[in-house]
Amino acid sequence: MKRREFIALLGGAAAWPHATQAQQASLPVVGFISAGSPGPHLMAALRQSLAEAGYVDGRNVTIEAHLAEGRYDRLPMMVAELVRRQVAVIVAGPTPAALAAKAATQTIPILVGVTDDPVKLGLVASFARPGGNVTGVNFVLAEFGLSAKRLGLLRELVPQATRIAALVNPKNAETAEAVTRDVMAAASAIGAQIEVVHASDSQEIETAFATFVRNRTEALLVGTDSFYYSRRLQLATLATRHAIPAVYTVREYPDAGGLMSYGTSVKEVYQQLGAYAGRILKGEKPADLPVVQMNKFEFVINLPTARALGLSVPPSLLARADDVIE
Repeated sequence: MKRREFIALLGGAAAWPHATQAQQASLPVVGFISAGSPGPHLMAALRQSLAEAGYVDGRNVTIEAHLAEGRYDRLPMMVAELVRRQVAVIVAGPTPAALAAKAATQTIPILVGVTDDPVKLGLVASFARPGGNVTGVNFVLAEFGLSAKRLGLLRELVPQATRIAALVNPKNAETAEAVTRDVMAAASAIGAQIEVVHASDSQEIETAFATFVRNRTEALLVGTDSFYYSRRLQLATLATRHAIPAVYTVREYPDAGGLMSYGTSVKEVYQQLGAYAGRILKGEKPADLPVVQMNKFEFVINLPTARALGLSVPPSLLARADDVIE
């Protein structure tokens, strides 16, 4: 090889990294904002749905995740950075992240995954015709009697329980209020009393369980919250350690060792958000995409945890379970 050709080849090779970086910089960006930490399997569901729509992370789209890990005060700053960069679409959830995104921009398309009513929250005009730049998925966990349903399951499993507690995150105000209102009404209907305890970080969760032990709490309802979701192993471990039967919102809690859950599938929510993100990247507008309502619920029981708590699960309860972890 001649010297001139060799120098030209070296020059071209040196330019390859810069060309790759330039290509990545030019890819459309899906900015992901979460109030908690969704976990790898949920992000994989989002990526898979995007891939099915023709957008592969790192090839022709970039997914950039920002996780608040329960520190909701960080959400406005995270969203502001995505708005400054003019990303192609923002995926935000649950409610605190969705509200932060809505407050930050009226032009960038926003996809929300929220447990509260998005119309009441002011995120969309209606489910069928969202209007504006926001649409997404409503996965019902906090309202519409679900806390009452979970309380009923607890009483069915532990009928002798009279001292029942509900754990809610005061930093997630809208959801905490919905859960508290729902569970208090349900408790009143069956003549039970509920002690509502607040916790918004890991240390406060430990303190809450110390309160449950001191007050001889006989059953626990853990409220809807993305931070609690990210701390599901801690919650399940503490509940088992202190022999407190607990019911949770989604199946990932029993998967982590929790006793039982009743709620919608969060994985399906992320799949739907990925599908909508693909449609927006192809040019569709949020205003034309109706809010998807997840109304299929799953009841999951963890039998080893029940045995560890000294509980015998009634056959009628097992028969109604969608999944029994053996």
